[in-house]
Amino acid sequence: MGKTDVRVRGLAARAGGWSARHRWAAVGIWVLFVVLAVGLGSAAGRVDVNESDQLKGETHTAARIIEDAGIKEPAGETVLIQSRDGSLRATSGEFRTAVADVVKAVEGTGRATHVTSPYDTDTISRDGRSALVRFDMRGDADTAGERVEPVLDAVAGVRKAHGGLRIEEIGGASMNKQYKDAFGDDFQKAEYSAVPVAFGILLIAFGALVAALLPMGLAITAIMATMGLMGLVSHVQPMSDTASSVMLLVGMAVGVDYCLFYLRREREERAAGHDPGTALRIAAATSGRAVIVSGVTVCVAMAGMLFTGLAEFEAMGLASLMVVAVAMVGSVTVLPALLSLLGERVEKGRIPFLRRRTAGPGEGSRFWTAVLRRVLAKPLLSVVVAAGALLAVAAPALGMNTQQLTLDQEFGHSLPIVQTYERLNDAFPGGSEPAEVVVRAKDIGAPEVQRAMEDFKQLAISSGASRGPVDITLHEERNVALIDVPLVGGSDMDQAVKSLTKLRDEVRPATLGRVAGVEAPVTGQVAGNHDFNDQLLGSVVPVFAFVVVFAFLLMLLSFRSLTVAITSIVLNLLSVGAAYGILVAVFQHGWGASLVGAEGVGAIVTWLPLFLFVILFGLSMDYHVFVVSRIREARLRGRDTMEAIQHGVVTTAGVVTSAAVIMVAVFAIFGTLSMQSMKQMGVGLAAAVLIDATVIRGVLLPAVMALLGERNWYLPKWLHRLPDLTHDEAPQPADALPARGEGERLGV
Repeated sequence: MGKTDVRVRGLAARAGGWSARHRWAAVGIWVLFVVLAVGLGSAAGRVDVNESDQLKGETHTAARIIEDAGIKEPAGETVLIQSRDGSLRATSGEFRTAVADVVKAVEGTGRATHVTSPYDTDTISRDGRSALVRFDMRGDADTAGERVEPVLDAVAGVRKAHGGLRIEEIGGASMNKQYKDAFGDDFQKAEYSAVPVAFGILLIAFGALVAALLPMGLAITAIMATMGLMGLVSHVQPMSDTASSVMLLVGMAVGVDYCLFYLRREREERAAGHDPGTALRIAAATSGRAVIVSGVTVCVAMAGMLFTGLAEFEAMGLASLMVVAVAMVGSVTVLPALLSLLGERVEKGRIPFLRRRTAGPGEGSRFWTAVLRRVLAKPLLSVVVAAGALLAVAAPALGMNTQQLTLDQEFGHSLPIVQTYERLNDAFPGGSEPAEVVVRAKDIGAPEVQRAMEDFKQLAISSGASRGPVDITLHEERNVALIDVPLVGGSDMDQAVKSLTKLRDEVRPATLGRVAGVEAPVTGQVAGNHDFNDQLLGSVVPVFAFVVVFAFLLMLLSFRSLTVAITSIVLNLLSVGAAYGILVAVFQHGWGASLVGAEGVGAIVTWLPLFLFVILFGLSMDYHVFVVSRIREARLRGRDTMEAIQHGVVTTAGVVTSAAVIMVAVFAIFGTLSMQSMKQMGVGLAAAVLIDATVIRGVLLPAVMALLGERNWYLPKWLHRLPDLTHDEAPQPADALPARGEGERLGV
C-alpha cells in the first residue's frame, strides 16, 4: 500500500509532527532537560519532611514549640531487666547486681548519657519482677542508630553473665539498627528488580531488543528528571524517601505504558501498509492524544493527595504528578523523534524464538477475540456475571478495619526486638511509647505553673490515664517543660487512645488549663497516630470528590460523551472496590494470607485505602482512555458500534495485556517485602491492575458499551457548548483503512 495523505490535528499530532521533522533537536532538548533537572536538583539538595510539618493540630503545635525552643531531644534507650521464670524479684541481690552491671557497661561505652537506675527512678514493675535502666544516646537523635552498636554489645555481654535474667535493650536507635540490618535492603532490591523485570516482559512483548529498550529508556529518564525536580520543588514542598519510592513505582508504570501505547500503534500502522512517516503521524494523532488525555487524568488523580493536609501524602502526590507529567511530555515529543530516527531499525535485535509471536497472529489476539465473541453475543449476561463477581469480591471491604499497625503486626515476630517490645509493654503499659506533654509558659518556674504541672502529674495517675511514673524535664532557660506520661493500654491502641483522650479532655483542662498563658499540647506516638487518623478520615470526602469530579469532567470533555464519562467512573470505582475486598480478605480475614506471608495481621494500615484509591483511579484511566479512544476512532471511521467495540478491544488487547503484566510484576515485587504495610500496598495494586486489565476492560467495558449501543455517544444539547477537546485525526479514506478483521490480527 502506498503513501496516504493523512491530515492530523490536535496538540499530540502537532507535537509528534514537529518532533519527527526536528529529530535531533527534540532528542537534544530532552537530554538537556534531563541533565539540567538532575544537575540542578543535586546542587539544590533535597529538603525532607520534618516532624513539625508531618501533621496539623496538637502534634504539629508541640513539634513547633520544641523546634522554636531549640530543644534537641536525644534518642532514648531502655534496657529491660526481667526475671525469666518469675522467681527473682528486683529487690534480690542477683537482680541488683545485674542492674549495676548494666549501668556500668552502658556508661563504659562512652556513647550514652543520663544513665539512670530503676532504684533511683522507681521504674520497677508492679509485680516487682521487671525493671528499666534508661539512658540517652549522645549526639544527633537522627543518626543514633549508627552509633548504638557498642551499647548493644555491652548489654549483650551483661546478659551472658546473668543467665537467670532477661536483659534486652529497646529504643529508637536500637530499633532502627535492627530494622536496617534485617530489612534495610528490601526497598533497594525491589526498586532494582523492577527494571530488569519490566525489560524482560517488554522483550517478550516486542520480540526485539531496540523496541524493548525504548520504553525502558523513556521511563528511566523520566524518573531521573523527576528526581532532580523533586530536589528543586522540595524547597517549597518538602519531599521524603517514601515519596521517592512511590514516584519510582508510578514513573515505571506510566513511562512504560505511554511508550508502549505509542510504539505499538506505530508498528501496527506500518504492518497495515502505511509508510513510516504516515504511520508515525497516525500514531501521534491517536495514541499520542490518548497519552495526553490519560496523563492529564492521572495528574488530576494524583493531585487529590494534596487535599489531605498530610505532608507525607502531599509529597507523594506532587512527586507522582511530576513524574506522570514528565513521562507524558516525553512520550509525545522525544519518542516520535526516536522512532523517526530509528525507522526500521526499531526491529533490530530480534529474538529468534519470539519471531512468530510478534510477526503473525498472536495467542492473545485469538484469546480476546474468542472472549469478545461470547461477551458481545450475550452482553447482558456478561455484565451480570462480571459485575456480580466483582461485587462479591468487593463485599469484604464493607467490614474493613483500618489502623496504624503495631510493631508486631508490621513485622510479625521476625525481629527479636518485637518480642522485647511486647514484654516491655506487658510489664510497663505505655512505658515504651509514653505521651509527651509540651508545656510552654511565659515563666515556666512560676509557682502557679509548677503547681499546675504537679497537679497534672497526680491527676494523670489518679484518673486512670496512667500508672506512672510521670517524669517532668524542665528547660527553664527556654520556659519549656516536657512531661512524659506512660499511657494505660500500652500496645493496645484502642485503650491507649482512650487514655490519651482522658489526658487531653479531662486532666489537662483541670490542671494546666487553669493557668493563663500556658500552652500544653499532648504529643507522642499514640497521639501522632490518633491525629493522623483523624486528619486522614477528614480528608477522605474532599479527596474522593475532587478526583471523581475532575476525572468525570476530563472524560466528558475528551470524548464529548456523557455516557462514556459516567461508565468510566463507575467501572473504575468497581475495580477499586474489588481491590479493597481482596485486601480485607487476605490481610484482615487471613484468606490465603500464608501465600503472601501475612498471617495474623488482622487489619489494613490506615493510609492505604485513600492512597490506593488515588493511585488506582489514575492508573485505571490509562487503559480506559486507550481502549475507548480506539473504539471511538473506529466508530468515527464508519464502523457500527458493535464492530467498533470489537475492533477497539481486540486491537488494544496486546498492548493493554503487556502494560498490565509489567505493572502487576513491578507491584508484586513490593508485595514480597517484609513490612506488612508495603506488602499490602503491593498486593492491592497488583490485584487491582490485574482485575482492571482483564475483567473490566475485556468483559465489562465491551458488554456495557454493547448494551448501550448508540447511547454510548450521547451528549445532551445543553452540553454542546463545552470545549471540544477530542482533536481526532481526519478520517482516512477507505483504501487506507485496514481490512475488516485485519486490525484484530495485529494484536499480540
